Amino acid sequence: MAVQQICTVVEMTQLDANTWWIVLEAGKLVGQHGLTGGQFLQVKCGHSRLLRRPISVAIAGWDEPEDLVSLIFEVRGDGTRWLSRRRVGDHLDVLGPLGKTFDVSQEGHYLLVGGGIGVPPLIMCGEWLRWPRTAVLGFRSKDKAFPAVVSRFQGHCEGTYICTDDGSLGRHGFVDGQVRDLLEKDNSFTSILACGPRPMLKSVAAVAAEFGIPCQVSMEERMACGVGACLGCAIQMKDGTMKHVCKDGPVFDAEEVDWDA
Repeated sequence: MAVQQICTVVEMTQLDANTWWIVLEAGKLVGQHGLTGGQFLQVKCGHSRLLRRPISVAIAGWDEPEDLVSLIFEVRGDGTRWLSRRRVGDHLDVLGPLGKTFDVSQEGHYLLVGGGIGVPPLIMCGEWLRWPRTAVLGFRSKDKAFPAVVSRFQGHCEGTYICTDDGSLGRHGFVDGQVRDLLEKDNSFTSILACGPRPMLKSVAAVAAEFGIPCQVSMEERMACGVGACLGCAIQMKDGTMKHVCKDGPVFDAEEVDWDA
């Protein structure tokens, strides 16, 4: 059940001109309410803005006197621009935990696939998952492959593969090509966990289906209410039904999504 929480900003780090890492003291959202990576918070961005902004949780951990939660976000409009101007000691009004995260209950070897701002929601799977895991991380360029983020996968995963759109770091190309290469060598992965823009997810889902590997996708859609009351984030499923990314997801079985809708 989502609760409203006033959080205190304890760290504010600028990763580049448009990307920020913010750490919050978040009451007992983790220990008592179960907030974890891959879920999201609805953040109130100033008193003049009616709609909250959904921000994915990168890291959530128990601490004293309050739990600590990290959010990594890009400035994409007035709301996130307001959020980027917060400073240590400021307070934020958030609503959470919201959304369903990845199912990693089955023992096995997991393949984590992230693209751009879809990489941070996979950090906790990369660090805390008790089963072996391999990561494929895609960025537009070397400048966007922030060491503070990438190093967290490199320190815990069996292998970490970097792809960039312009070839300035790692493999030149998109993540689905790297995923295909890995599956051609070893198609025994238990599941693929993917988070990123829809075109990337569609491509990764297609490769997973080709090799018969279960695939979970965390969908990125514009959200208004965050609790399923509006239709702003509705997506079509293969069976013809509509589901809300905020309430029914954001994580779905890739085979259930109608990628051509």
